[in-house]
Amino acid sequence: MLTKDRPLSPHLQVYRPQLTSILSITHRGTGMFLAFSIPLLVYWLWAIAAGAETYASAQELLGSSFGRVLLFFWSYSLFYHLCNGVRHLAWDIGVGLDIAVLYKSGWGVVALSFALTAMAWIAGYAARGGSL
Repeated sequence: MLTKDRPLSPHLQVYRPQLTSILSITHRGTGMFLAFSIPLLVYWLWAIAAGAETYASAQELLGSSFGRVLLFFWSYSLFYHLCNGVRHLAWDIGVGLDIAVLYKSGWGVVALSFALTAMAWIAGYAARGGSL
């Protein structure tokens, strides 16, 4: 039987959020978002194979406002998860484990993922002739 004198584990509400914890939670969230968006990628690939009409309807869905917002978050998730994954690989070999370096690399991951997302979207719209 458990006694009531036993200390309880502190919950997340007890801790003040830190950059490292926010980035860790975001890394897990983007990984889950990427995993759950695989059916959308499969649908798009299936539409390519199914023919012009099916592909046109898939492009209509993905080209809608909702589809573009979804694709934007997907692309940001991809770049964030990639950049933070490289950061984790550096940690695995013992590089960048000092607190100052952790914070610098954390902010670098955030900045680089936003920059890569912006560059990908600018390149995508430029390839389409610059039209929205």
